[in-house]
Amino acid sequence: MPSRKPAGKSAPAKAIQWPKLFASFIACFAAAGFGSFFTASAIPTWYAALSKPFFAPPNWLFGPAWTLLYILMAVSLYLVWSKGFSKNRKPIFLFAIQLFLNALWSLAFFGLRNPAAGFAVIVLLWISIVATMLAFKKADKKAAWLLVPYILWVSFASVLNFAVMLLNP
Repeated sequence: MPSRKPAGKSAPAKAIQWPKLFASFIACFAAAGFGSFFTASAIPTWYAALSKPFFAPPNWLFGPAWTLLYILMAVSLYLVWSKGFSKNRKPIFLFAIQLFLNALWSLAFFGLRNPAAGFAVIVLLWISIVATMLAFKKADKKAAWLLVPYILWVSFASVLNFAVMLLNP
């Protein structure tokens, strides 16, 4: 006869693996720092002077939005990594690719001041986020769901990037 747990009892929570959680945040915020190196000085100067579509959000929104997204990304990475690196190499590798492309977009768009190059990178970024989400879904569904705001924001950013590219030939 199968054993049953008493009602209201759940499996004990796993202990937080602090080094992996810390490393996940370091990885995500290193990418954020790299991107902000190119973004911070360009927003009040070059980006402010560009023609933008009516739906462009105010500049002050980008910092808080990206901070939240990087936090969600770090927790998502941690959830998958905490289940073991060896069995989750592919999802973690895909996460690393999208994180690299995330940082590269800031260099292309703001650093090179090239919306067309930025658009090429953000299309690859979008594809890599979707691939990461699909791989994360197999490893940890919560981890995949934590990336939903990220793919939504990057979808919006892709449309904004495209519009800026068209408005500023």
